[in-house]
Amino acid sequence: MKIASVVTMMLAALTVRAGEMLKPGDAFPAWELTDHTGALVSSTSLAGKPYLLWYYPKASTPGCTKEGCALRDSYADFTKLGVEVLGVSFDQPKDNAEFVTAQRFPFRLLSDTDKELAVAVAAADSPSRLWARRISYLVGGDGKVLAAYRDVDPATHAQQVLADVERLAPR
Repeated sequence: MKIASVVTMMLAALTVRAGEMLKPGDAFPAWELTDHTGALVSSTSLAGKPYLLWYYPKASTPGCTKEGCALRDSYADFTKLGVEVLGVSFDQPKDNAEFVTAQRFPFRLLSDTDKELAVAVAAADSPSRLWARRISYLVGGDGKVLAAYRDVDPATHAQQVLADVERLAPR
């Protein structure tokens, strides 16, 4: 991970108390994570484009599968609105690759194995947490939080985010 990204995430973590999510209008921390194919993906590579970053506890578990499949089934709608969908867990890229293959996900799954971003955005209280909280952020092309989702319902989350994109995301 680049030093600038680590410093940005550390500063973001200092401005947010443990367990407190970022709020709409807050700058989302810069990040760089490995996807399920082994490629690096970063906030810099997404600059100018809105994206949904959804944290899920564990690949191939029932709730995570339900949420991922709902996002998969709505993926064309996200694409039409210009929103990149990215899942994030503490799983290894290999586990995420198996999840992508099994569920035919058209989006990338990222591995936050060092949990630095998770701590910075309240998906974890500390790097010792075993599983990520089921939370999401809709981030605008300017890198600011458009919407923050705590206690996500896996069955309805995709539709909730799509409604917010229609309402909040500038086009």
